[in-house]
Amino acid sequence: MTNDLMFGGVYILMAMMLVVGALITRREPAAKLLTMALAWIAIFAAGFVLFTFRDDFGWVLQRLRAEATGEPVAQGQEIRIPMAIDGHFWISGELNGVPVKFLVDSGATMTTIGRDTAEQARVQVSARPDQIVRTGNGLIRVSSGRAERLAIGPIERRDIGMHVADNAELNVLGMNFLSSLRRWGVEGRWLVLVP
Repeated sequence: MTNDLMFGGVYILMAMMLVVGALITRREPAAKLLTMALAWIAIFAAGFVLFTFRDDFGWVLQRLRAEATGEPVAQGQEIRIPMAIDGHFWISGELNGVPVKFLVDSGATMTTIGRDTAEQARVQVSARPDQIVRTGNGLIRVSSGRAERLAIGPIERRDIGMHVADNAELNVLGMNFLSSLRRWGVEGRWLVLVP
């Protein structure tokens, strides 16, 4: 018999003895005694559940915070990003040490940032737009760029290529970053990134 099972049995036995002992000493009608017994059983059952899942409460609180604020939850090296109210996955990262908010887009071949973001993050950019790419919003002209460092939480990539769009206000984390991960995918309302 394991210690956890033995402890659980002792806990239940002690709880039952306490409830029965408290009820025996009272001179109340049977219906009231039954109500009190059920209340005590519910209290001890709740205590047992709280004790059993005590290690998981930190995770539950992180998930609740993530759902309320949209911030990702890091569990070791794994990152879990909650789906935003617009149905997309948004994540804050760092581009050459500069905070940048990205839309995670598995339909984008390359990570793409706007010209303003590239200037703020000191991304090396080709002199003029050298490619035309098809996006969900049509064709756009982009320049080739290269960042020294792109970090999403504990996940970091060095010397990463990207597109820089002149008129883009949206920064997109594309497949060139996602495919560098060991695993990524959607689980319910969460995007899971594993380096």
